[in-house]
Amino acid sequence: MERVVVVTGANSGIGLALCERLLCEDGQLRLCLACRNMQRAEAARSALLTSHPDARVDLLHLDVGSVQSVLAAAQEIKARYRRVDFLYLNAGIMPNPHVDIRAFFKGLFSRNVINMFSTAEGLLTQQDRLNADGLQEVFATNLFGHFILIRELEPLLCQADLTSHVVWTSSSNARRSAFSIQDIQHRNGVEPYSSSKYASDLLSLALNRHKNSQGLVSSVICPGLVMTNLTYGILPSFFWTLIMPIMYLIRIFTNTFTLTPHNGAEALHWLFLQKPESLDARAKYHSQTSGLGRNYTQPRQMDVDSETCEALFSKLLDLEKVQIVSPRVMNYRRLVSV
Repeated sequence: MERVVVVTGANSGIGLALCERLLCEDGQLRLCLACRNMQRAEAARSALLTSHPDARVDLLHLDVGSVQSVLAAAQEIKARYRRVDFLYLNAGIMPNPHVDIRAFFKGLFSRNVINMFSTAEGLLTQQDRLNADGLQEVFATNLFGHFILIRELEPLLCQADLTSHVVWTSSSNARRSAFSIQDIQHRNGVEPYSSSKYASDLLSLALNRHKNSQGLVSSVICPGLVMTNLTYGILPSFFWTLIMPIMYLIRIFTNTFTLTPHNGAEALHWLFLQKPESLDARAKYHSQTSGLGRNYTQPRQMDVDSETCEALFSKLLDLEKVQIVSPRVMNYRRLVSV
């Protein structure tokens, strides 16, 4: 039976590398590239079809940072497909990252260098802003938009004869210390990216608690340190070129430096080959690359607890009512009164 795979943020980087690897694994699947920039999405589709001319690759406009775009995309998916087997939630942003240069150079020549590169702890801050929906942009793009997409696609994801798999691209930068259940949008902090990624870890566990019985399984991956557009936005590209030999050297001692999108997509690809019901709901699956270039996946327990994940799930449901349910009711009432 044909499997339907939807990948958000599929036009470049890890998302595009994943699509290439999936088509190499199963040329019969139905692949949907859900992207914000349709020109880049078309270029990605053309590149995939050059390597896999018989592949079935669809395009879908989706800006996960916009509630209306998510709702429209979900309607389009439900019109096109009868089921969704894999939903890869890969799209994400880190706007205006600022590096503490002093901390960077101090860490570069210390025994903390591996942890610094692996997690960016104490190194990165970002300037977030409100989007058109009145939500914090990073929260909306990295978490809430994907949450709404799952909720809208439940008829295709939760079916009696189907085990569907939702896979979140998280980060080693996802830290409990950056997240507050009293401020889930991270309005009052300077690490919205870390907060949003930790929230995705929590939400994955909550989804498993609430939706496993309906056939939906959720997993979380960490791609490792990968050189993508997001990474190059942190420091100038020439600087990365200068320190690249150091990074390959460090990879001898830590295998989290995957460096290329192909390597970073290892855990995403590995999960495609697993039985979803056999996976650990509390594990984050890490892409790893050895010093000799061998790729593999390593599960590690996430720093999450059931109480916080349930509290976050409840708050997201409340926000869904404000952003979606109430406006729909008002529109319905207007139509009825006409």
